[in-house]
Amino acid sequence: MASFTPVVNGASSVLIHAPGLVRYGSKPWREIQDRPSRLDELQKSLQSHEQAEAYLPNRVFLGQTPISSLYEVERPWYGRPSPLANDRRAFGDFIDERSFVGLVALADVFKHVSLFEGFWQDISPRLRAVPLFQPLATVSPSLVTRDRLRADIAKGDGIALFTGTDSQPIGWIRHAHHEDGSLTANVLLENLCVKVSAALAVRELLMRHPALSEQKVDYVLSCSEEAVGDRYQRGGGNLAKAVAEFAGCVLASGMDIKNFCAAPIPALVTGAALVHSGVFENVVVVGGASLPKLGMKFLYHLEKGMPVLEDVLAAAAVWIGRDDGKSPVINLASVGRHPVRSGAALDKQLKAIVLEPMERLDLTAASVDRFVTELHNPEITVPANGGDIPERNYKMLAAVLVSGGKMARSEMQDFMKRKGVPGFAPTQGHIASALAYLPHAHRELTEGEARNCFLFARASLFLGQMTQLSDGMSVLLARHP
Repeated sequence: MASFTPVVNGASSVLIHAPGLVRYGSKPWREIQDRPSRLDELQKSLQSHEQAEAYLPNRVFLGQTPISSLYEVERPWYGRPSPLANDRRAFGDFIDERSFVGLVALADVFKHVSLFEGFWQDISPRLRAVPLFQPLATVSPSLVTRDRLRADIAKGDGIALFTGTDSQPIGWIRHAHHEDGSLTANVLLENLCVKVSAALAVRELLMRHPALSEQKVDYVLSCSEEAVGDRYQRGGGNLAKAVAEFAGCVLASGMDIKNFCAAPIPALVTGAALVHSGVFENVVVVGGASLPKLGMKFLYHLEKGMPVLEDVLAAAAVWIGRDDGKSPVINLASVGRHPVRSGAALDKQLKAIVLEPMERLDLTAASVDRFVTELHNPEITVPANGGDIPERNYKMLAAVLVSGGKMARSEMQDFMKRKGVPGFAPTQGHIASALAYLPHAHRELTEGEARNCFLFARASLFLGQMTQLSDGMSVLLARHP
């Protein structure tokens, strides 16, 4: 079988402002169940759509403002207009919650979601007029009157849907099965949010890269954080195929890649290997949003008098195809992995997934333009006593590179600014784990001056209680020679 050089032909990202869904994040949901007054506290601290759209990290995420602005603009970034460097969102759109909830209802093929008929009348013209939404809005949802909606909610057989801070419900999602914890309304809503956000990222990819049509997508790899299944197989999948269906990629199949937060890198490597081997010509890697992580740190933000910044759902998609003579090359010879024997400490992980492949390729720190890892927005994590995660990682990476003879000790102090990327991604682990940088990487390696970037991600496997190990993987992207 012939071999083909795999390249990143394109990448996209989307953000969905979801203040009405924040209450169904894992932490807010538990807090509100225990103390209902928390809902009012939460809602008073939510950003408006305009504030969230203007928020600097969100603009950087969508490619509307350069990453360098995160160094140039002092914190706090919230509550102030951000510098507008590009009036056009380069990678994708900032989507309103009302449209998104409408799409969630349309994506529900089993009709567990019902919308208030007046709400649908308001939003349906927009869904059928906006080019991004049109291909997804080809059917009609289940509709109910206001009285029927109230009656359904009163039965307590599911959860009500809201948008913004409006106290009036605009819809309802019922449990799919009374005896199956994997099919509760909360789980269905979580999975539908992943499906719709991922499909939106795929549609953005198709719109911005016309050379890739729906019919040319052969395979979809989802690196999202959901678990689609039932009581007999809680994580059975296959979300990737559901996304392909909803996005209109009718000739595609797919599968899910699971590795906690690190999943995007194994997904990229798997996609590249499928293209390299000739199995498929065009593979799309997509990461949908994580509803449970909305409002994760909201109590800390309330204590600090801040807005609740975890109010957006994020998704990103990457097109991996055969060498087109111009797109960034995925260097499969550079792949780094974290063997069982390597140990779970951060320095040991970095030695395995960064230092070892650099040794193999005879690279020094000077040979790499960007090291890209967990890009969590520090304005979310620092007030929650989580520190600046990118800064912490780069300090440890610099120490590992020095100890491995890859750079001089004198280069450690400004290492992050020279070789790293400051955090700008929502705290949805897989999105922050280098996936959010892929659209930037594609642009910098085609239109900019970057030579390469080293992507790596780590996974906290111990969270699942099956092992105390961590995991990780890395890969080098390089400008086309």
